[in-house]
Amino acid sequence: MVALTRTTVAGRERVRGRRRRGEDLTKLLFVLPAAVAMVALFGYPVVKNLLMSLQDYTLKTFFTGAAPWVGLQNYSTVVHDKLFADAMLNTALFTVGSIAFQFVIGLGLALFFRNRFPLGGLLRSLLLLPWLLPLIVSSATWRSILEQDSGILNRTLMGLHIVDDPVPWLNSPSVALIAVIGVNIWIGIPFNVTLLYSGLSEIPDELYEAGQLDGATGWRAFVHITWPNLRSVAGVVLMLGVVYTIKVLDIILGLTGGGPANATQTLATQSYEKSFVDFKFGQGAALSNILIAISFVFAIFYLRSTRRAVDE
Repeated sequence: MVALTRTTVAGRERVRGRRRRGEDLTKLLFVLPAAVAMVALFGYPVVKNLLMSLQDYTLKTFFTGAAPWVGLQNYSTVVHDKLFADAMLNTALFTVGSIAFQFVIGLGLALFFRNRFPLGGLLRSLLLLPWLLPLIVSSATWRSILEQDSGILNRTLMGLHIVDDPVPWLNSPSVALIAVIGVNIWIGIPFNVTLLYSGLSEIPDELYEAGQLDGATGWRAFVHITWPNLRSVAGVVLMLGVVYTIKVLDIILGLTGGGPANATQTLATQSYEKSFVDFKFGQGAALSNILIAISFVFAIFYLRSTRRAVDE
């Protein structure tokens, strides 16, 4: 009887084991297409880019197939390039300026839309338009707006007697970067509003009602109730914004092309020019890998912020 029981139990365990292995195989088959797509669309380009950065990969390579290994020479060349320091500084200014104003304006609008009023949902939907438009379309539109002689912005400013002469928004080295940052702020505000508004929506109204009993209204309510509950979401918004903004290319190309006099040259535009203007693909790959490394550092902070937001 005992032997029969043991046999039955062992048989059930084998059946359960086969069923578990079948379930694991089914899960693997579901994940496999996504894994293959990730490797093909992301893994291969990253590895190929890394290999190119270690080779003398030029236009000649496409005809001869020869791409001699040069080690870290491409990295040394681009780092010691006279434009590298300016590109790094412009990248930092572009990123910090864009993120700071996008976040502040986005937070203000999110707080505004938290107050329910007629057509509030419609206005929030319309606010998404700058984010939904193709970036090259936005760049072309803003380029026409910011034209020195025929742009509507200068005509308006001169019509209101705010300025006497047209402002060379995209033609002056001292103004061009500010203009590009302004356009990027306009494009990024909807992203900040959407995420911050969703974070504000998760704060219970009961907290504000309790705060009113203690005299926490207006600014005090924001400091003691809103911000502590929104801080984790804000951290995610800022980190994700940095990762996105630091690699912006199409907006700058559409507005200034990196000019005038390299005033709006960033690491992204410099990598593009090295690869597709000078056809020095190895140096372009080296610059893009530097950009990837910087983005990777911020991505780590983003993942940690996400994990902290989930835990809280």
